Amino acid sequence: MTDPFASTDASISFADSLSFADVEPGDDQRWSTWPAITPSERGPEPWPGWVVTSAGALDTELGVLKTGKEADVFLIERAVPDDPAQRTLLAAKRYRSPEHRSFHRSGMYTEGRKVTDSRAGRAIANKTAFGREVAAAEWSFAEFEALTRMWELGAPVPYPVQVNGTEVLMEFIGTDAAAAPRLAQVREGRETLADYFAQIVEIMHIFAGAGFAHGDLSPYNLLVHEGRVRVIDLPQIVDIIANPQGLDLLHRDCVNVCDWFARHRVECNAEELFAELMAASYM
Repeated sequence: MTDPFASTDASISFADSLSFADVEPGDDQRWSTWPAITPSERGPEPWPGWVVTSAGALDTELGVLKTGKEADVFLIERAVPDDPAQRTLLAAKRYRSPEHRSFHRSGMYTEGRKVTDSRAGRAIANKTAFGREVAAAEWSFAEFEALTRMWELGAPVPYPVQVNGTEVLMEFIGTDAAAAPRLAQVREGRETLADYFAQIVEIMHIFAGAGFAHGDLSPYNLLVHEGRVRVIDLPQIVDIIANPQGLDLLHRDCVNVCDWFARHRVECNAEELFAELMAASYM
């Protein structure tokens, strides 16, 4: 999986954003989509204080954070003109339609999931125009729902601000406009890395305790920000029991994580971790 937050392109500061002298949206702007979406498409309450909910806010596209095989991520500033107190940076992950993706997620991630709308399910299966439209938004809603669930459980994931069609707006993890590095990019000593490993094990326990596995966990979708590990890229989250591949994917997560840390001289055992998470999932 690609990391949607790692960036070399979006080194933009607040000072570089538009002055909003003219409140009409410019070429790289739109009115905030927050007022137009239904309550179920907004993040869990209570909303963090930095979330801008004003109908008078403008979304300004500041640059590309990451291009991927199935989605691109953009840096967005949501701000109320002339009100510095109502200004925040967001990551906008926009999924492409199936025919424009160069990567198609394996069906093993969706086994055990149910499409509650029978019409939508038939349309997707028959690959109609409506079905393609539904499929284009399928992963954005899956990611939003997974982020919401894990946030409510206390997992260190980006706060999901909203979902609208094929776009998920979420908390931007970084300082100013510099995205937090992926774990794979971090160069730290063994003691610090051992602390990161302990944090990741705790994250995996939260997932497993709720009956889930990340499904594609690796150093490329774990961010390190201010000494804390944050997990991203959750649309493929799998139900360990309902998905026939669930235990295999959980085991793969353990192997991926432990292999990386073992190469960096941090003591860990993938099989022991897998056994711990199995026990946690049945508690």
